[in-house]
Amino acid sequence: MLIRHDVFVGGFMDFARNKMFFQDLVKGSYGRKIAYTDAEKITAENVVRVIGKCIGAFYENRIAIRYLWRYFKGDQPVLYRTKVSNEDIINKIVENHAYEIVQFKVGQTYGEPVQFISRKDDERINKSVDELNDFMSDANKQEKDIKSGEWQSATGTSFKAIQRKNGDVPFRIVAPSPMNTFVIYNRSTEEPILAVQELKDETGQCYKLAFSDTMSFKIVNSKVIETKLHTYGVIPIVEFLNNHERISDIELVISMLDAINNMQSNRMDGIEQFVQSWIKFVNCEVDEEQFAKMKMNRALVVKSINKDNKSDVDVMTQELNQTQCQVAKDDLWDNALSILAIPTKQSNTGGDTQGAVQLRNGWDFSKTRAKLKDPIVKSAEKRLAVATLNTLRLAGHDLKLSIRDFDVQINHSPQDNMYTKSQTLLQLLQCGIHPLVAIKTVGLWGDAEKTFLLSKPYLENLWKTIDDVEEQERKAQEIVANIQKNGGSQNEV
Repeated sequence: MLIRHDVFVGGFMDFARNKMFFQDLVKGSYGRKIAYTDAEKITAENVVRVIGKCIGAFYENRIAIRYLWRYFKGDQPVLYRTKVSNEDIINKIVENHAYEIVQFKVGQTYGEPVQFISRKDDERINKSVDELNDFMSDANKQEKDIKSGEWQSATGTSFKAIQRKNGDVPFRIVAPSPMNTFVIYNRSTEEPILAVQELKDETGQCYKLAFSDTMSFKIVNSKVIETKLHTYGVIPIVEFLNNHERISDIELVISMLDAINNMQSNRMDGIEQFVQSWIKFVNCEVDEEQFAKMKMNRALVVKSINKDNKSDVDVMTQELNQTQCQVAKDDLWDNALSILAIPTKQSNTGGDTQGAVQLRNGWDFSKTRAKLKDPIVKSAEKRLAVATLNTLRLAGHDLKLSIRDFDVQINHSPQDNMYTKSQTLLQLLQCGIHPLVAIKTVGLWGDAEKTFLLSKPYLENLWKTIDDVEEQERKAQEIVANIQKNGGSQNEV
């Protein structure tokens, strides 16, 4: 299977730049369009027709995706600004907060490895899940997660795909560009029914490569020239949405980011205009050569035109209020952070607890917002896992795992206070909460089931537990809530 991400076909010029503002480009249509079909099954007879009816949405999306990706990398409208007055002084400053936003969002979801964890207390299943994670690690999955995550956050959508290959690891993971890849969904079920890529071969000829859950199709000039049966078991290209509307994190605040760029550029213009200020002569007799010499000596001596009119020399300035400008800039950025649920960078004042600092700076809200994307990512990861398991099985590595045997674990909390979590765990165990419930509640380890199984002989002998599972979970949440209410203190429960 050929999946390339370095080509961009379809007639849109690669050398185009982000000269216009994004809102003028999309004209109020934010988020990416979804390609739908009413077809229930894809065949060689209808695949060209299905793609033809959906290709318009893809081309429209591609224009916005390309703009946002270039914006993320620093190609922003301020670089093309013009001025009517003082056109010789024109700064073009890019404060690339778009890059900062994307990297933060990617770090939240993919900063720690996304792992598969067992859903069952079964040693065989646990071992198989561990093997699956090992294969994913050997295939450099986290690197591809981060690459795909950048597309996901910056443009609103991204893709990952499985390719079969020879070797100890019989597959590779790739992150194809959304500028040449899209997925078509069935309108009634909203399930993916076809993945399509626009590619070029080594001769430069354009073609489309399409995948259903059982077949692959090569299409040239609207004709199917090759049909193959594949054994991935599912569509091997999986879409990873940023959210259900496919809105990028950048476009949510892009007008604010443009305003910040313009404001900073104008500030630098103001500084230069002040330095290069005009000299005003009133009732003075001075020629150009004489003035040039006086400037070199950093002194001015002038003669009045007549004794009745007093001569005067002054500096003409048009100075921008730097303080007010900085206040306006900070306000724009704070509003952008609030919209994106990104914590501020306020420091500890000295008397605040760790919990108070996190609450004030927005870390709790940020983690809550990040978790809204978890179901989307988990669903996509499971689709990718199915294709991986089928590939491993055909290569002689049958892990004998069902999709119901494992779950996807996303770790959001590398910045959390480990001491606080460990103390909370101890408090839960002392109150009789079952160790597995306690471990899951504090979120100190990525794979709670595995951690419990490894610690089971020690934990079960040491701690007396409540029998009622629902009562355990209710009590655990009550204890955690009380700890948080007391600012992270472990003294009161």
